[in-house]
Amino acid sequence: MSLQVWTEKYRPEKLADVVNQTHVVERLKSWVKEGSVPNMLFAGTAGVGKTTTALCLAKELFGDHWKENFQETNASDQRGIDVVRGRIKDFAMMKPIGSKFKIVFLDESDSLTPEAQQALRRTMEKFSDVCRFILSCNYSSRIIEPIQSRCSVFRFKKLGSDDVKKYAKNIADSEKLSVSDDAYEAIYEVSGGDLRKATNVLQACSTLPKIDRNGVYEVVAQVKPEDATDLVGLAMKGDFSAARKKLYDMIINQGLSGDDVVKAIHSQIFSMQLDEKTKLSMVEILGEYEFRLNQGSTPEIQLEALLAQFMKIGSTQ
Repeated sequence: MSLQVWTEKYRPEKLADVVNQTHVVERLKSWVKEGSVPNMLFAGTAGVGKTTTALCLAKELFGDHWKENFQETNASDQRGIDVVRGRIKDFAMMKPIGSKFKIVFLDESDSLTPEAQQALRRTMEKFSDVCRFILSCNYSSRIIEPIQSRCSVFRFKKLGSDDVKKYAKNIADSEKLSVSDDAYEAIYEVSGGDLRKATNVLQACSTLPKIDRNGVYEVVAQVKPEDATDLVGLAMKGDFSAARKKLYDMIINQGLSGDDVVKAIHSQIFSMQLDEKTKLSMVEILGEYEFRLNQGSTPEIQLEALLAQFMKIGSTQ
């Protein structure tokens, strides 16, 4: 079994192999044929293919010279004005090799300070004839308007269940893993449409002789949806003793954190057979107790108090 990191081993090499983002890929392909691209802003959640798409674009545009004409910088590590005036500007002013222009890819650009973004705007203007910029971010609203107006904006969609399952199955087949159908569903549930996370989960599970749903949740140490539903159900029925026992099994035996439990309950509330008013009350209570946990309160006490609140709501039904 290969010890290589699977997120890199199975990263797409061509635009045609990028998962799902057809609305982005088709426009980029046409620009590759023309041999030129504008400045671009890639917006979307983590793990949906923003960095991969930029790398594929550079490889198809520049061929063997893509490494010399492509610079990747993570703005969350170097977010100040110095990185824009230094590293990025130095690369932008260098002559391209075997091409009319080069590309600067700025990952997590919404982490840049406002001052750094202003400096970046000026750099984009000054070197527009020999350099293109691709900015990647989770929240495009954090990018200043002068930069947004200079870019073609692409919004990457969150990947659906079928996309994640198909990608995971291709990896499993390549690595000759034994994976059950319910395990693929569990991988999607814990990844939330993040393809990078799904790949890492599958690799973490690869040491198991047979990968099933329970194995996936044990490896990632996340709350199973059915456990969260059972916990809420017991509290709503007024069986505090059983609900408390279930809670301590999750915290002590399964090693889950209080924050994990709260998030799992939140994700399951909307699929439970409850009226809308009850769901609203429960979400409001969850928000309060998540805040308490984040402020350093004792998880066991706060979660017991949360169950007590759910019991009060259940008693009024």
